[in-house]
Amino acid sequence: MESARNATESPLGGRIRKLRQARGMTQKAFADSLGIVQGFLSSIERGRKVPSDTLVIALCRTYGVNVTWLLQGKGAMNAPPDGTGEGAGEGTPLLESVPQGFPEDIPGDVVQGRIVFPGMPQGCYAVLAYGDFMAPTIRDGDMVLFDPARPAAPGEIVLVTNRWGEAILRRYRLKAGELLFSPDNAAYSPFHPDPDTRIIGTVVQVWRNVKL
Repeated sequence: MESARNATESPLGGRIRKLRQARGMTQKAFADSLGIVQGFLSSIERGRKVPSDTLVIALCRTYGVNVTWLLQGKGAMNAPPDGTGEGAGEGTPLLESVPQGFPEDIPGDVVQGRIVFPGMPQGCYAVLAYGDFMAPTIRDGDMVLFDPARPAAPGEIVLVTNRWGEAILRRYRLKAGELLFSPDNAAYSPFHPDPDTRIIGTVVQVWRNVKL
């Protein structure tokens, strides 16, 4: 993954230090909350290391930070709790879960924020993967971007509803002319769609959640 910013382009480290101090946390406690080691955080704050996009997203989600402030130094440090305000309509919506009425009906409380990074495709949504069903391709905690308007081709990963109407990740396959949704983890079984099964979107990007 590309780094969030080159160290010479944006003083991310100083703003991350300011955020940590505003929360009244030691470097160790702050680093532990993000799943990184204290030494790496210290290097970030000193400008010797650059945080990954995934780490920036984790910062914004964990501490309610305005991503525009963190990356560009513009606006308030804290993100508006309802997702409104300057820049709220920009970026990819990060969903806590996929509502049953998606994409026509998206309640405001399921949108955790908006992710703004260069090169992100338009019209997509983001969710966090859970479980090891698609391991090693997609792991627990990875961020998955999916396009609800893109038709799936055989072999692609899709977000699809299971028998309980929940959104899950599976690989779209055709076997002997029959549609099959299969996990990448051989410990789990594939399933055939039933009349209520629907494809929510096709996965277009996966951002790895790496603990350093």
